[in-house]
Amino acid sequence: MNVFDYLDRRGEDSFAQIPPGAVDGLILSLLSYIPFGGLVPAGLEGAVPLERAARQWLALPGDCAGRVRCGEDRRLLRKLAGTPRFARMELACAAGRFDPEEESQFAALAILTGDGSAFLSFRGTDNTLVGWKEDFNMSFLEVVPAQKAAAEYVRKFCQRFPGPLTLGGHSKGGNLAACAAAMAPARCRDRVRTVYSFDGPGFSSALLSRPGYWEMLTRLKTFIPQSSVVGLLLAREEPYTVVYSDRAGLLQHDPYSWQVKGDGFLCLEEVTLGSRLVDRTLKDWLAGLTPEQREETVDALFSLLASGGADRLDQALRPQHLAAALPALPPEVQATLARSLGGLLRSGLRAVRGGGRGGGPPMQDTASQPLYTDLRRV
Repeated sequence: MNVFDYLDRRGEDSFAQIPPGAVDGLILSLLSYIPFGGLVPAGLEGAVPLERAARQWLALPGDCAGRVRCGEDRRLLRKLAGTPRFARMELACAAGRFDPEEESQFAALAILTGDGSAFLSFRGTDNTLVGWKEDFNMSFLEVVPAQKAAAEYVRKFCQRFPGPLTLGGHSKGGNLAACAAAMAPARCRDRVRTVYSFDGPGFSSALLSRPGYWEMLTRLKTFIPQSSVVGLLLAREEPYTVVYSDRAGLLQHDPYSWQVKGDGFLCLEEVTLGSRLVDRTLKDWLAGLTPEQREETVDALFSLLASGGADRLDQALRPQHLAAALPALPPEVQATLARSLGGLLRSGLRAVRGGGRGGGPPMQDTASQPLYTDLRRV
């Protein structure tokens, strides 16, 4: 069962009948991926029923160019519009910013759930190289522009909306939700009930040192699939819950592959051995680089990806594009990429020898038996 099966089973039940939980949080987090454009107002005034916004958006010519999971997003919106649990919710405060010069990609959406509270949904990384570059910039910047934008979005929303709040997002959106809560004014943090991060990356040491992060720690609910890579990047102090995905490897980042049991997720005891090895490799590699070296590496990588005018990840990763672009790079950029790749390989070997823990005997892969946990109670 996935989120679509959950909607088939629980779509008739209101939040009053079945209180919202983590699966509902994932569904609402995914809404921010849909580019509603002018169909949803930028403020609270004139908030649009989800059912109407969905009908109008689905009537537009379907354009999936440059978007990931476009087909699934359309299916989700169609289902939400036909389920009493979600159809009468209202959408408002649509915000978006895309700035190649600033290397920033940000979008958010407020969902008024009908019980006097609101869910603030933050979009994850899109298919643009600008969005992906900002993600990589998190490895050497204390705060990236999208995190600042998310914090400002929450601050302004708190000024206009008096009720309790839930924040959430998938991928980078989960990171933005957590950062926004941690960076928000205390009077606003007090009204945040829960923050959901669905396979969102971790945080800089500067963010982890903020009192706001520690204040939100017990309200921060983090979920990752069993072979997570994105969700284990950087550092975090909050515990995470492992969700079973029916896909393999990096494809588990797709939230539509996450499995549901009852009113919560189908959970596992821990991530796979492969996930732990990748996590150890990346952390070991980054620990050996200064912030300046990390920046140099990221700039070199995206010089390669963006060469020839590519501006989307799917374009940049085509083998023929990379084969043509690499020899054309300046020698110093090629040297930076070679050094980085060598360091990454050495970190990988150390992780394998240490069983993913930097030493000791190899680990046993125990992430095979599901724990049937109802995460509405987490």
